[in-house]
Amino acid sequence: MALPRIEIDGEWFRDTEGRRRILRGVNLGGDCKVPYTPNGHTNIPTDFSDHRTVSFVGRPFPLAEAEEHFGRLKAWGFNCLRLLTTWEAVEHEGPYRYDEDYLDYFAELCRKADDYGMYVFVDFHQDVWSRMTGGDGAPGWLFEAVGLDFTKFHAAGATHVMQYKYDFARGGRQEDNYPTMTWSQNYKYPANAIMWTLFFAGNTFCPDFLVQGRPAQDFLQEHYLGAMEAIATRVKDLPNVIGFDSLNEPGSGYVGLPMSYRHTGPSEQNPFPARPGLAWSVLDGFAAARGLAREIPEMGIDWDQRAVVKKRDVLVNAEGVSIWKDGAKCPFERAGAYRLAGGEIEALDENFFSERNGRRLEMEKDFMGPFFAHVAERMRAINKDWLLFAELDPGAGLGHGFPPDTPERTVNASHWYDIVTLSTKRFDFPVKVNPYTGRTLEGADAIEASYTRQLGRLKDASKTLNGGTGAPALLGEFGIPYDLDEAAAYKAWDAGDRSDGPWEKHVIALDLMYNALDQLLMNSTQWNYTASNRNNQAVGDGWNQEDLSIYSVDQRIDPSDINSGGRALKGFVRPYARTVAGRPLKMKFKRETGTFRFVYEADGAGETEVFVPNLQYPKGYDVEVEGGEAMRDEANQIIRVHAVGSDKVAVTITRR
Repeated sequence: MALPRIEIDGEWFRDTEGRRRILRGVNLGGDCKVPYTPNGHTNIPTDFSDHRTVSFVGRPFPLAEAEEHFGRLKAWGFNCLRLLTTWEAVEHEGPYRYDEDYLDYFAELCRKADDYGMYVFVDFHQDVWSRMTGGDGAPGWLFEAVGLDFTKFHAAGATHVMQYKYDFARGGRQEDNYPTMTWSQNYKYPANAIMWTLFFAGNTFCPDFLVQGRPAQDFLQEHYLGAMEAIATRVKDLPNVIGFDSLNEPGSGYVGLPMSYRHTGPSEQNPFPARPGLAWSVLDGFAAARGLAREIPEMGIDWDQRAVVKKRDVLVNAEGVSIWKDGAKCPFERAGAYRLAGGEIEALDENFFSERNGRRLEMEKDFMGPFFAHVAERMRAINKDWLLFAELDPGAGLGHGFPPDTPERTVNASHWYDIVTLSTKRFDFPVKVNPYTGRTLEGADAIEASYTRQLGRLKDASKTLNGGTGAPALLGEFGIPYDLDEAAAYKAWDAGDRSDGPWEKHVIALDLMYNALDQLLMNSTQWNYTASNRNNQAVGDGWNQEDLSIYSVDQRIDPSDINSGGRALKGFVRPYARTVAGRPLKMKFKRETGTFRFVYEADGAGETEVFVPNLQYPKGYDVEVEGGEAMRDEANQIIRVHAVGSDKVAVTITRR
């Protein structure tokens, strides 16, 4: 039976049957960033020369495997998918040449998700623009269109790409060649920054720069939206498809930045701590792109000082390679941002990217707001009921918040990670040190409280959306690396340890995150489920040595057991109220004892559904309902609750 449509009612999702829905889902999946044919996993060498002929049919998994994977996700209690696709997957062959086989495949994947009770919102994913610039997302032919030669990016030091830096014969972790979790530094590198600036703000900074007869910004956004429309047209009639993400973790490029400033620590211009990596200025980026050697400070974590400090100076583009094609001109030089003379570069306007007509530019208000409007308009021309799942540049936190002209029926789909755990692949417990700020947290309660405060601020950003009536907050991404502490759990697994012991840290970290989500009654889609994940530090999720998948095929030792292959399941397979005939008031789960309590204010005779996983209650459970009665649906791991003679209903579940 088709799932009922979902609408927005203030801070809640509400279905067309009138019940509020709490969406607890997962991102599917981490390897959708790379082609299936040929296998685009970043642990496999490539020069990207085949970028026009690749195929993404089979990401996240072949349709023949859908029953296994969807069945597993349903058994784990998920009711929502943030389903990944990419611009490249749709339009890799060239302008307006859409991959029809992939569109058919993607639509069928969405249909099958409905059979397992999964709502879907489509995530047009990207990380640091494209595979050729160290991530995923945009097709390669766009570089040629704007005058850039991606085959020269590595030689010029204009990108930081695993396939160019990694020693594949050596394998494993290579902190000397490609340090773990460094892909995001590409946002600061010139190839990335130039493309993002053109995509969001080309009309402002270089309006005379035309690509195939159109302003560069219009050209780029038109093709991006066209790829979205191609997907949208295929899934427009599926009731479980509830909307589209605007664009995963968009970059701001050079918008708002002074020309010469290098961020090496808190300052008047930037009060935040520095991050590891090269401290590029805008002028450094343009110099390297034009073929000038440039010495740039490199920042790194000093665990003794509990700070990010300068480690050394790095000479970038020593060979003097330009990334512009022969005959192509840098549009920002032509527009007056800088000039090149006598082998030297000079800023002509220090505030070129930060001010216009005496007014300071704001990425959110000036560029993201109009972009949100374009996405919503184009999608809703195909299906008027779709929701917009909006994201801002995560590098700016929530900056100035969502722009005031964000379209109606928008969901706050921001992301959040414990950035120390994510970037260092360490979860120090019970004493947790933040090397970026120098702060220390001691004990589970303190860590959980910190998570709750951070997520609470993210949720508060929803209050101004939808004309001030508020919006649901759906945490679009969060999660943990499973190769913590130099992959200690994998080494224990290889040694034959099948106990919960090696996964204790993972379970604790996830439990604290979900406790915070419960306290805030937030929706979420965890990052991620990768069907091809391997217990291998060079592979992981198949992309840049990330390894956050809640499933690994290497750990699937019993095909008859739906849980086989799952990682740290007790950290996220947990009870929650997913459909509520009323207003949720309080939800809390105590993993150690198995006690779950949910309180809601009933608003009618409808049915409330609580997911109760067998995994947490291997010997069964007892249910007590104050103000109502419950029926068990053991086959679906659900209890169904009806209010009886009371406006307030409290459900308590205890482990036997």
